[in-house]
Amino acid sequence: MKSTLKSGLLALVATALPAAAYAHPVAGEAAGFAHGFTHPVSGIDHVLAMIMVGVFAYQLGGRATWLVPATFVLVMALGGALGVAGIDIPFVEAGIALSVVLLGAVVAFNVKAPAAIAMAVVGLFAIFHGHAHGTEMPESAAGAAYGGGFLIATALLHAVGLGLGYAIGRIGERRGFIVTRLAGGLAAIAGVGILAGMI
Repeated sequence: MKSTLKSGLLALVATALPAAAYAHPVAGEAAGFAHGFTHPVSGIDHVLAMIMVGVFAYQLGGRATWLVPATFVLVMALGGALGVAGIDIPFVEAGIALSVVLLGAVVAFNVKAPAAIAMAVVGLFAIFHGHAHGTEMPESAAGAAYGGGFLIATALLHAVGLGLGYAIGRIGERRGFIVTRLAGGLAAIAGVGILAGMI
């Protein structure tokens, strides 16, 4: 399991590397990168959904450990491109809130889905998250740096979720089950609050 987790983390890093090619950014690019990096971590909806993706991937194990988060990052980039292009997607905010509800529930109930289905589900949600990021991307050279920032931040949040899943797995089956149910349940409840406009 340790080697699988390491492979998953390496895959996430490799996914983010092209975006990290800005070794010596100019001021605008640096600002764009910082803005893009902080965007996913500044909203509780994005943070919860992306961490739940990581925990979900850990629960599935095997190749899903890296395939599920990598799918989210790649499809989110596509959603971001749609946002930049001004292509409207209906119910973006509702889709983001629902992603928190459903991913939290999936983690809470330890749903064992085939990797392909899990990838399809997180890919659907990634479009909404990516579109939200893309609509805020600057219309300048800093836009590419912004995109790199939000992709790397997303990959890191997935890695946090994977690490959380691993940590929960180390505390024993019974206690791990309780903690997982609690974490997923709280995320799902928060998602309902976001959907209802209470959070």
